[in-house]
Amino acid sequence: MTIDPLYGFVFFGLFSPGPNVVLLTASGARFGIRRTLPHLFGVVLGVGISAGLTGLGIAALLQQAPMLELALKIAASGWMLYMAWGLWHSDRRKSKAERDRPMTLIEAVLFQWVNPKVWAVALAAASAYPGTAGPWWEAVRLGTAFSGINLVCCLFWTSAGALLTYLLTTPTAWRVFTRIMAVALGSFSVMVFL
Repeated sequence: MTIDPLYGFVFFGLFSPGPNVVLLTASGARFGIRRTLPHLFGVVLGVGISAGLTGLGIAALLQQAPMLELALKIAASGWMLYMAWGLWHSDRRKSKAERDRPMTLIEAVLFQWVNPKVWAVALAAASAYPGTAGPWWEAVRLGTAFSGINLVCCLFWTSAGALLTYLLTTPTAWRVFTRIMAVALGSFSVMVFL
């Protein structure tokens, strides 16, 4: 029995640091695993949808429309900078305002539309490991591979963030952690244009 090399490629593409890794690690540390689950499942679902759309040729279509691609890059960069700003100013205290909450399922699904790393990995996977069936089967193949593998990756990073709470016991430690996460996320907003 041989394992499709697509799975290894997708695993390393999604497990490596990117906007989702930074946000899930920070959310796991700030809110814990249980409260981060809607965010986590939104990432898993959104990544699967994006990969499935790539299988249907949507990513190639976006590359053929430079103005639409530029608009998505600007939206992606702006959204990541907004989230980085929130991370930079986050506070660990439990008595925060209602607006201080994990990302919702819908927000996480929508974020994948402007997440450049997901599109890059999905496009590379679709071109490097093409299926032999039609576009609809390719969409299902890519979507399920990305969602299934990403579930494991997301659970790991969210759990890692939750475990960090044992090290982030002082306000200074928390501030250093969130600022490192904010800078990392902010740097991805610049990479969108590279």
